[in-house]
Amino acid sequence: MHFETNRLEPVTMKPARWFNPDNKLFPHQVGFTAPPHDFDAAPTDFLRIAPKTVGVHGRMLHVPGYRHELAQRTDNFHLLEEFVECMANNGVDVCGQVGTNWVHAGGNTPRQIEAFCARMSDRYATPLHMAGLCLVEGLQALNVEKVALNSVYYWPDWRDGIAGFLRKAGFDLVYVGNFVDQGFYATQREVNDLTWIFPGDLAEKSMAFVAEQAPGAEAIVVNGMPNFRGAGGLPQRMVSIGNRLEGIIGKPIVSSDAALYWRIFKTLGIRSEGHHGTLLNTLPE
Repeated sequence: MHFETNRLEPVTMKPARWFNPDNKLFPHQVGFTAPPHDFDAAPTDFLRIAPKTVGVHGRMLHVPGYRHELAQRTDNFHLLEEFVECMANNGVDVCGQVGTNWVHAGGNTPRQIEAFCARMSDRYATPLHMAGLCLVEGLQALNVEKVALNSVYYWPDWRDGIAGFLRKAGFDLVYVGNFVDQGFYATQREVNDLTWIFPGDLAEKSMAFVAEQAPGAEAIVVNGMPNFRGAGGLPQRMVSIGNRLEGIIGKPIVSSDAALYWRIFKTLGIRSEGHHGTLLNTLPE
């Protein structure tokens, strides 16, 4: 894929005033974006585990008629640069992109995505971290090779795409399966109709199933942003329950949300507050 956008105007670099910390509302300023048509929990979840020195902006990508198709992500990949430029102009220190399968849409490899993120970071003096690539970086940080992929609610082409992306990064996938493959739902339509929110007990059941299928896996990857109902019925993502699930299955869980937050904290040079699983716990005190 050719990532450069067709610009007629000069590229706008980050305004010089944002390099003066006295001009910033927060010492650490983070920008998030997510796919269209999803109210995304990332800014809220990230703030819940971040120090008080952190502030967050959120900006949705706008794609009229969006239907969550991989081809639409390929066609609108250029919107990620628009997002980074907007956030840089607003004084953000680091950008986080939610939507794991944007990295493999169009057949991109980890090296291509690394190069794209590097160009955005250099062009706008604002690092960009994409959730799908953060899975790779998180697994590399844990020095694991054999992994199991719990593809949760992912459609078959999404599941196969992120599996291929991880294999291209050099990982040995000893298991790949979504909720339908695991037998928890009969059809993908049933999964889709739940709008990414699932019964609370499914998180433990699904993780235990994957662990049983892949006893040799050194870590379990959870792609996407699945929600499981917790106390009082409030949906919770993996970053909120991963620590507990790791205690049950006895091995690290590298989820898209935890990996993205870990990479952002690492770039900022700070750590999350509390314990949220093996990967986030690797951040220095």
